[in-house]
Amino acid sequence: MTRPQVVIVGGGVAGTQAARVLARRVRGGAEIALVNPAGVTVHPELLPQVVTGVLGPDEVGVPLLLPGVRVVAGTVTHIDAEAQRVLYDGGVLSYDRLIVAAGSVSEVAPVSTISAHSVGFHTVGQALRMREHITRQLALAARATDSFDRAARCTFVVLGAGYAGTAAVTAGQSLARSIAHRDPRLDEREIRWILAEPAERLLPDMRHRLSRTTARMLRARGVEVRTQTSLSQVTSGGLRLTDGEFVATRTIVWSFGVRPDPLVTNLGLAAEQGRIRVDDHLAVPGRPEIHACGDIAAVPDPARPGRLAPMSGQHALHQGRLAGGNVAASLGYGSCRPYEHRAHDSVAGLIRT
Repeated sequence: MTRPQVVIVGGGVAGTQAARVLARRVRGGAEIALVNPAGVTVHPELLPQVVTGVLGPDEVGVPLLLPGVRVVAGTVTHIDAEAQRVLYDGGVLSYDRLIVAAGSVSEVAPVSTISAHSVGFHTVGQALRMREHITRQLALAARATDSFDRAARCTFVVLGAGYAGTAAVTAGQSLARSIAHRDPRLDEREIRWILAEPAERLLPDMRHRLSRTTARMLRARGVEVRTQTSLSQVTSGGLRLTDGEFVATRTIVWSFGVRPDPLVTNLGLAAEQGRIRVDDHLAVPGRPEIHACGDIAAVPDPARPGRLAPMSGQHALHQGRLAGGNVAASLGYGSCRPYEHRAHDSVAGLIRT
């Protein structure tokens, strides 16, 4: 008897979790193939450790070695839902069940085109560049004889106070403090960090209590938290915020601008906010053989009726596990469950000393 074919698109947090759970449940009862551009998966929650130097760039990637799963190296170019086929740059895969977990991409990856002082915080390469940039600016500040130039090089602005922005500002500040402690020419008190967020509060997709606690802890660390504030203008000497203040700086960290993988636009499936629409079991309405999870999926948020679950690693982790379990259930292994994840009210993964 031919075993059912399951294809998983994407080897990020959601995709790898789906593959692990599915393989464990079916115990060889299905052929599972995971398609990913590389043979490693990167853990974005470790990017702050790249900035601080705790981890090297090669240490945040984990080889995709999943028991019971065939890893296919390739980039998916199209999904033919009618023919139940996945087309990638190395061939074609047919499926009986499909899990789409392609994740998200950064809309501001070419930040250097916006300003020579801009760095991103979405990839390992950007995190490494952020570390190098902060180190260089402080080294130049230590040698500067002009007080204005020194102050500008000691001023760092992070735009976007979601999970990434909050992690970026704490990691960057920790690195700057470490450098200042080792260099007697620098005074930690003159190093300024600004975190600007267009929404009314930090972490706008998270619980209010977590947002308030995070803001309080950041301010206690000396971070200038600006809500309902965004970028108005970038110049060679700094930037102007929407509250009217001009900030002389040589560092602008972009932490926003993430959108679902553009693969969504070619699927012919219902979408919401650029993400694949799914029900509370992560199945695509009208296409029970297709599930979606992680940043690419428009998952109803059980904690906030009428809204979608945030695009975050924490949600991707739980959604991936559920998608794997529910696909296994559709093949006769276990039972199907709805998405019931609750975000933990903890700033442990955000604020690091």
